[in-house]
Amino acid sequence: MVLALIPLAAWLAGCSPAWNWREVPQGDAPLTALLPCKPDRGSRDVPMAGESVSLRMTGCEANGATFAISQMKLRPAAPASEALAQWRAATLANMRAGEVREQPFQLAGGLALPQSVRLTARGQRADGQAVSAQAVWFARSTPDGLWLFHAVIYADTVKPEVADTFFGGLKLQGAP
Repeated sequence: MVLALIPLAAWLAGCSPAWNWREVPQGDAPLTALLPCKPDRGSRDVPMAGESVSLRMTGCEANGATFAISQMKLRPAAPASEALAQWRAATLANMRAGEVREQPFQLAGGLALPQSVRLTARGQRADGQAVSAQAVWFARSTPDGLWLFHAVIYADTVKPEVADTFFGGLKLQGAP
């Protein structure tokens, strides 16, 4: 009987009032996301796949965790696999990741690429303090360009039920 209550307790923890989940459109990107707090937005130009592109970010902090969704649009013929691999490598290098575990991540309507992954990593914050991360990278092709996406949670400890709610709330528009 007690074992039957564990999944219910995990679900309730992910949906508790401490997490004020809301659906957040990602500007003109074909993506909506669930965030547990009111987001801030920002952008900057970055080099990716041989061009300078606008990296747009949406993020917030709740209960000691930082949630962020980033996206960029490349030319339609851009090499999606290489760009996702480059983005993943830069993210892991930035957090000086030591322990990394990954698995495939396929979002409905996204490109089926080996570089579309969900990972768990341990590393360091900019101040040298330990940090855990759970992250995903994926891509979507549209007639006017190739969209690349990255969603991440940084915290001392990332609770699996919170990560599942966050990543489960990523929805590509027009996807089945």
